[in-house]
Amino acid sequence: MTSRAPETQQTSSSASASPPGKQRTKYMQLVEQLMEQITQGELSPGAALPSEHQLCETHQLARTTVRNAMQLLEEQGWINRIHGKGSFVSTKPPIPIKQQLDIFAFVLPEVRTGFYPSLQRSFEQAAALTQNQVLVCCTENRVDMQGNTILQLIDKHVAGVALVPATVPPTPAYQVRQLQQHGIPVVFCHRDVEGIQAPLLSIPFREVGLLAGQTLLEQGHRSIALFSPHRAAASIEYETGLREALAASPDPCPEPFIFHGPSSQLHPIDYEPDLLNTLELMFQRPEPPTAIFATFDSLAELIYLLLGKLGKRVPEDVSLLGFGGTVRHGAIQSRLSSITVDEIAIGRKAAELLTQMKQGALPIDSAEVFPMPINTSTGQTLGPPPGQ
Repeated sequence: MTSRAPETQQTSSSASASPPGKQRTKYMQLVEQLMEQITQGELSPGAALPSEHQLCETHQLARTTVRNAMQLLEEQGWINRIHGKGSFVSTKPPIPIKQQLDIFAFVLPEVRTGFYPSLQRSFEQAAALTQNQVLVCCTENRVDMQGNTILQLIDKHVAGVALVPATVPPTPAYQVRQLQQHGIPVVFCHRDVEGIQAPLLSIPFREVGLLAGQTLLEQGHRSIALFSPHRAAASIEYETGLREALAASPDPCPEPFIFHGPSSQLHPIDYEPDLLNTLELMFQRPEPPTAIFATFDSLAELIYLLLGKLGKRVPEDVSLLGFGGTVRHGAIQSRLSSITVDEIAIGRKAAELLTQMKQGALPIDSAEVFPMPINTSTGQTLGPPPGQ
């Protein structure tokens, strides 16, 4: 900016614009121009503003006018003034609602299987209650695709992002930090991102594994297998919980059989031959598992079909326990015994938290954690070990 705007200029900036037909004061014009620089990223959080003397010269304004503008910006939370050092852009600026679209984005690793469709639907329904449309983005659990998606969301000035972070490799902090630096609130679903403070709707993965182990032990199983789509932080937590349950059993339990799918493949159907071969080898062991815990319902469904190929009856020959949402659709999923998490509650809470941050009722860097409760869906694939 090299000159100040005319007194009658109108802008599309924030709610501080004057009613139509009224001329705005010179200091309000400066307020709006500085707010626009901040919301457009020209002045990033923590950046130093020009001195009052520089602003006077650049905009041809009196010192009193500049001081009034800076005082208003400080009162509204846009800047921090430090005596003897100068003025700096606030690291927690008000969210510029007028510059954002009334759109929430939901970034998911997939949208076709498991509880993701129900999660998406509940988020959309909750967002609609606050007149926010929803843009659903699928990353296929790829960090590079997730990064490109985030850049596009920043460019679109969305009002908030609910994110189920990609896992292989883990989501880097700088991807999410870009959203927050542009004043876009973020809510983590299922898991967080190291180095970022944002509300988290957490799935207690270790407790899921623990409950799965306890459920199978109560049925009389001692030899248990764990199958997960790929080795990631959540898979390690599932395994830790399962091992805790087995270690607490009064009867000694053999070492559990552990299988982690290839990290390069998102959907179990993509590594079906490897999965079938693993199951065949597992049942050739001297003491083959009598129960399988699959850490995702879509994986459990495929295992159910492959067990049939191997001539194994479920649950007469082997019990099968999955993990998924409370909404049980599909011919197999509706029969599948599973540990469940309320994906409807996650979607609704995510939209609620984004609305609170958008309105300034919750800090954009809130680190509050909301653990999601888990339960058991009995289904038809769980029973005692063979011969018991």
